Amino acid sequence: MSPLANAFLTAEELNRGETFYPLHAYVCDGCYLVQLGEYAPPAEIFDDYAYFSSVSDSWVDHARRYADAMIRRLGLGPAHRVIEVASNDGYLLQFFQRAGVGVLGVEPAANVARAAVARGIPTLVRFFGLDAARSLADSGSRADLLVGNNVLAHVPDINDFVAGVREVLAADGRATFEFPHLLRLIRETEFDTIYHEHFSYLSLLAVQRIFAAHRLTVVEVEELPTHGGSLRVHARRAESAGAIDPSVSRVLEAERSAGLERIETYAAFQRSVVAAKRELLRFLITAKRQGHSVVAYGAAAKGNTLLNYCGIRNDFLDYVVDRSPHKQGRFLPGTRLPVCAPERISETRPDYILILPWNLREEIVRQMAHVHEWGCRFVVPIPTARILEPAVPGHVFAIRRRSA
Repeated sequence: MSPLANAFLTAEELNRGETFYPLHAYVCDGCYLVQLGEYAPPAEIFDDYAYFSSVSDSWVDHARRYADAMIRRLGLGPAHRVIEVASNDGYLLQFFQRAGVGVLGVEPAANVARAAVARGIPTLVRFFGLDAARSLADSGSRADLLVGNNVLAHVPDINDFVAGVREVLAADGRATFEFPHLLRLIRETEFDTIYHEHFSYLSLLAVQRIFAAHRLTVVEVEELPTHGGSLRVHARRAESAGAIDPSVSRVLEAERSAGLERIETYAAFQRSVVAAKRELLRFLITAKRQGHSVVAYGAAAKGNTLLNYCGIRNDFLDYVVDRSPHKQGRFLPGTRLPVCAPERISETRPDYILILPWNLREEIVRQMAHVHEWGCRFVVPIPTARILEPAVPGHVFAIRRRSA
C-alpha cells in the first residue's frame, strides 16, 4: 500500500490523513505487458504536478544531444514540425525551436505547461490520445517527428494513446519513444520505479505488439543508460516503414533469452525485491546503532516508493534535500520527511547521504563532492544497498561495490 508518489504535503496537511492505494504490478500471460491497476485517475495524479524536467542538468543535456542528432538525421528545418507529448516544461522542444524547427508541446499538467509557455514553447494543455490527435490533425498539425519521453508508461489506456500517435503522425513521419526497459528493471531490481503514475512497464516484446495493432512498425531500437536503462523505440506508419534495423531483432532476442515470456521470471523478481529491502534496512539499522546521521538526496517519485515500501521514516532519515523549489518546504507522501534545499547538508554535516534518484548518482556526486571534506559518504539503494567510496581524496566519488 502506497500513497501517490508525487503527492507532496504542505505543513498544513500534516494533521490530515492520506490515501494509500495498492501498489501491485501484474503481468499478462498472453502479451507480457506489465501493468498496475488504475486506482487513481490521471487527472488526480497530474494535478499540481511536482516534476519539472529541467531540474536535472544531465537530463537536459540528454535532450539536447537527442535534438541535435534528430535534426541532422531527418534534415529538420522551418518547414517541419516536432510535436512532443508530455512535453513538461519545454526542456526538449527548446532545442528544436532554437534550430528554427516548428514545435508544439502537449502537456496535461497545467502548472508545468505554464513554465514551458513562459519559455516561449507553444503548449496545448490536455491529455494526449485519439481525440487530441484528431483535433491536431484536423487543424493541420501533423508531426514530422513525434516525441514521447517517459510517457508511454504513464497512460492508462495505452491503445487509445498509440492510436493517437498514428493519427497525428505525417505519412512519412517518425515517432520516437523512450521508456525504462523492463529487462533492466528486473535484472537490476529497480522496483522503486514502480508507482501509480506508471501504469505500464514495457518490454520491446509488448511495445511491438501494441504498435502493430495500430499499424505502426518499430524500425529501430536504441539502448540508453537513462533511468537505470531505457529503450528509445523508433516507429513509422506500417505502409511506409521501410527497412527494419537489426537492433530490433537483437533486443527482442535478448528479452526472450532473459525469460520475459516466462511467468517464473517475474516471480523470481519479487524475491529479489524483498532481499533489496532487507539489505537497505540492515545498513540503516547498523548506521543508526553506531550513532551516525543519515539524510537523503532527491525527493524523487522512485524514492517515495522505496521509502514507503521499506517503512523508512524519520527514525532512519533526518530529512531529504532536493534542488527543485517546487518541492522544498513540503513533505514526502507517506513518510512525511521534510524536503529542504541542498544547502541544508552543509549546515548539518551528516555522515551518510542516501541517493534516492540513483539513476542520477554521478550528477549528484559531482554536485555534492564537497561533503567529502567532513568524511560524509554516499549510499545507493538499488540493486542493493552499497556505499560509494572516494577514488582520490578531494575528488569526485567513484562507484565501487562494497558491502553495506
